[in-house]
Amino acid sequence: MSSDVVLTAALRNNLLSLQNTQSLIDKTQLRLATGLKINSALDGPGNFFAAQSLDNRANDLNRLLDGISQSIRTVETANTAVTSLTKLVEQAQSIVSSARDELASSGNEARIVGSVDLSTEDDLTTLTGIAAGDSFDITTTSDGGTQVTETITITAGETAYSLAAKITDQFADSRDGQIEASVSKEGFLQIRSTDGRSFKIADDATNSITLAGFAALGFGDQFEDETRGAATVASTTVVAGNTLKSISLYESGGNLLDAGDTIVGTTALDADGNTVLGGLLAGDSFNFVVNNGAIASGAITLTATTTFQDLVDQINQTAAINEYIEASFDSSTGQISFTSLSDDVDNLQIIQTNTATAGTRTFDIGLGDTTGVIDPVTSIISETSDSVYTFNNSTEILDGLAKDYNNLRAQIDTLVKDAQYRGVNLLNGDDLTTFFNEDNTSSLTTEGTTFTADGLGLTEATFRSKSEIELSATQSRAALESVRSFGSTLANNLSIIQTRKDFTQQTINTLKAGADDLTVADQNEEGANLLALQTRQTLGVTSLSLASQSQQAVLRLF
Repeated sequence: MSSDVVLTAALRNNLLSLQNTQSLIDKTQLRLATGLKINSALDGPGNFFAAQSLDNRANDLNRLLDGISQSIRTVETANTAVTSLTKLVEQAQSIVSSARDELASSGNEARIVGSVDLSTEDDLTTLTGIAAGDSFDITTTSDGGTQVTETITITAGETAYSLAAKITDQFADSRDGQIEASVSKEGFLQIRSTDGRSFKIADDATNSITLAGFAALGFGDQFEDETRGAATVASTTVVAGNTLKSISLYESGGNLLDAGDTIVGTTALDADGNTVLGGLLAGDSFNFVVNNGAIASGAITLTATTTFQDLVDQINQTAAINEYIEASFDSSTGQISFTSLSDDVDNLQIIQTNTATAGTRTFDIGLGDTTGVIDPVTSIISETSDSVYTFNNSTEILDGLAKDYNNLRAQIDTLVKDAQYRGVNLLNGDDLTTFFNEDNTSSLTTEGTTFTADGLGLTEATFRSKSEIELSATQSRAALESVRSFGSTLANNLSIIQTRKDFTQQTINTLKAGADDLTVADQNEEGANLLALQTRQTLGVTSLSLASQSQQAVLRLF
């Protein structure tokens, strides 16, 4: 039969004291090892769960901090792109400024440019519509204002380059170089006048070249068959600038015609006293055709009381053409003018039709050249007569500047395309939302915009007229304002996001510190506790030894 060990009260009390001391030592050693005074809910449920809540929020905010950092990178990418975009738009403005200066210094050069690449053609006479020996006339004015004409003949083996040289050399040798020709980088044949004078290109008296021939040279959409009484002539008159003016028209007494003078029954003279307008009757009509009819046309019929101002008003009130052509009569100079209002207008065809009583009409008012010698139309007898006028004030330099401008437009598009960060592109219409707290109730939305060339309102440029250049100037100025304004918005949002990032980081630190206040052990205090407990343990062992001495005395009796 077994029995429990019998301990005296003193031994049992000392033993319990040592056990408690060891338990405290173990707990203190755990705190020193983990650095925490609260390691589980058993150590202090209040502090444990309060600290856990603080830690959880800190961890949630820490995850948000990653998103905030990525938002900063997204905005920084967009801001960098805006800086580059600003430079591109400023460069576009510089090109427009150069175009404005070039236009001012070009003297409104008259120029016609083909649309067919002839650079690889070894023999133009192999083209459909052109045969060896075909010829055409180029008519312009001398420095003294008289008509000069050169006949240009295309020979076998002719190239675009040799034809251009032939035109230039022929006028240089015989006509003081009023007309020059060249081949553009694109291989297009181009013919221009010096000093901004107008010129006419037409098949010569033998009618040897036709519309098909001019089309083969790349001028097909700028020529039309003109009716001259019983004859038909493929031609066009190229004017400098976008305004077609007549010569000054005088009455028989030497006074300038007035806008209020009637057309029917009026005889108009030029400065030398020659009859240039007369014999028009009520019922005769004028048809104004834009781009050979591809865009619009409008007919004006004369009455017995139609004045020059009435003719002007009817043209400007005809819906079919008034957005393309504007007419005016200047009583101070006695000139009637037709101005192209759109860069879409390449040419204007004016057809005079006798629909009334047969008779001789004279309409030789010098449209195309204010000397009146470029394109005379005389003695219209019960037949239709028409003339084609090509508008153009562009120069090769302006064409080059327009090309540079349009290249910039393309670069703007590619820059915007590349301005994305992790799939978000603030310059291409994407929005960016940045959340600042764990339940997503605090946020900032950075609204994107579309800054492609079209989005900025930068249309393709031609720089063919002052209006086109000024339109590009207005567009580029507005685009620059938009880009700068958006850049300012980005900088403001970037500052806000950066500030919230710093605040979130500080909040995380505060939460962590609060959790530590509740759970982290004081190492110095715990070290002192361990030392005290170890001392208490030593004293307890000594006390236990003293308590057992009486039993040891009994042992010595044996």
